[in-house]
Amino acid sequence: MKNRSELREIAMKVLYQVYIFEDSKQDYDIDSLIKEQLEVENDFVNELVHNITKNQKEISKIANKYLVDWNINRLSKVDKAILSIGIYELMYTKTPSVVAINEAVELSKKYSDEKVTKMLNATLDKIYHSEDINE
Repeated sequence: MKNRSELREIAMKVLYQVYIFEDSKQDYDIDSLIKEQLEVENDFVNELVHNITKNQKEISKIANKYLVDWNINRLSKVDKAILSIGIYELMYTKTPSVVAINEAVELSKKYSDEKVTKMLNATLDKIYHSEDINE
């Protein structure tokens, strides 16, 4: 059984694939992409991937409000996926904010460079301290 950190990483990989398919205007099936990454079905991964893709416009809008001199679509697809997971968990779930931010930072440390990790951390921290979080 995988822990939540490993499941977030799987969700990030699936979102990365989704973004590639969307950019190249190719059809895809989210459930098939998830199945390729998981041995057994997992509600947490399903919830993350389905709800992030469903709410991507709103998540991107929130990201762009708090990214300094950046736009979420200028980020690499991996960084966009990590930031989207962090924002989704902060805004739409009962995951403790500290956990949501820390998990995104840890994923970023593994898949991005230090500057991006600092930027994602700062962005998520601003969102956490904003009035948007309590809506």
